[in-house]
Amino acid sequence: MRYLPIDSSLFVENRRRLSGMLKPKSLVILHANDILPTNADGTMGFRQNTDLFYLSGVDQEETILLLFPEHPDEKIREVLFLRETNEQIAIWEGEKLTKEQARSTSGIQAIFWTHQFEAVFRNIVFEAEHVYLNTNEHTRNESLVQTREARYVREFKEKYPLHQLQRLAPLMHYLRAIKQPQELALLMQACDITRTGFLRLLKFVKPGVAEYEIEAELLHEFVRGRSRGFAYQPIIASGANACVLHYIQNNQLCQDGQVLLLDVAAEYANYNADLTRSIPVNGRFTPRQRAVYDAVLRVFKAAKSMLVVGNLWDEYHVEVGKVMESELLGLGLITKEDIAKQDPDWPAYRKYFPHGTSHFLGLDVHDVGNKYRRFEAGMVFTCEPGIYIREEGLGIRLENDILITADGNKDLMEHIPIEAEEIEELMNA
Repeated sequence: MRYLPIDSSLFVENRRRLSGMLKPKSLVILHANDILPTNADGTMGFRQNTDLFYLSGVDQEETILLLFPEHPDEKIREVLFLRETNEQIAIWEGEKLTKEQARSTSGIQAIFWTHQFEAVFRNIVFEAEHVYLNTNEHTRNESLVQTREARYVREFKEKYPLHQLQRLAPLMHYLRAIKQPQELALLMQACDITRTGFLRLLKFVKPGVAEYEIEAELLHEFVRGRSRGFAYQPIIASGANACVLHYIQNNQLCQDGQVLLLDVAAEYANYNADLTRSIPVNGRFTPRQRAVYDAVLRVFKAAKSMLVVGNLWDEYHVEVGKVMESELLGLGLITKEDIAKQDPDWPAYRKYFPHGTSHFLGLDVHDVGNKYRRFEAGMVFTCEPGIYIREEGLGIRLENDILITADGNKDLMEHIPIEAEEIEELMNA
């Protein structure tokens, strides 16, 4: 991995917190993600199961984690299974973790090779009354690919039909929503790398530059900062492309007089930043562009002020909608008549602001969490209002990452320029 070693105390503490939430005599089983195929003998890049990483720090395929806090044999209350390396694997793929390296990374002492799983597992599973298995319960998950964990649920039911199964996902969603100090440091590292890339772009963007060239400039800075690269598929959308919310073609030339929407960020140690900025291609906003930009910025600041302890997801979004409605009235994009006749389930402002304002952020870009849980200190949300005027070929969105604290909130990206004057000044320096 490119990132620097993470102190194992983070993963030890995460396991301790999970153990306190389990039913008596419970066993937890977690599997690494698969390496997915492309074509012929090709494969996609590996991305670890974020729950397994959260509990172990192991960033390697074919890994299995067992947790059984009340097992009679204290030596096997935490067990990690790794893919065994050999000289041939080391030559072709590079060395895998040794048992000592895995102990240092995870803080787990009982390490076995994956091919030993069944023999060791039989000495553990029959002592358990409850078995926690993991599934993807993210509300936006639409994957048609069967994961290793999904396969294992079926296999476990066939082999051990009399055990009581429990859902691990709700517990992980609860724990992961509150970021620990070490996690926040890793998130800040991702934000810092993102900042470096954005500042580089402010001196690079000009009429005639291609969107994919901008992508290349960012990738250079991100990888140089020890990032794997982009936290998500980058959106580099010039002109009317910015009105396509998930535009990823990135193949057009930036034209004089356009606004360029950049939804781009780095990851670090599997933790993800999420940034959006909208900048003038020629370094100066037109009066109309500036009016829309300032409206979005006012909504951003108002929404950010609402990300505080005690607020609730749906209530928060209703209030942000009221602010956006006022700004769209001021821009002449909607009328009071539009508001009077609006569908309550799809208010008039949704024509120009059709998406949500915030989502959880962390090991996943759209991180796990429960929208019905009131905001608590330690939660991290994005804040990303936007206005998209298709008839004008103009789309502007602004986004920072916000940590909720007991005393308000902290903008993790406050060191990244967002005021229009500062952006113009840096672009023309």
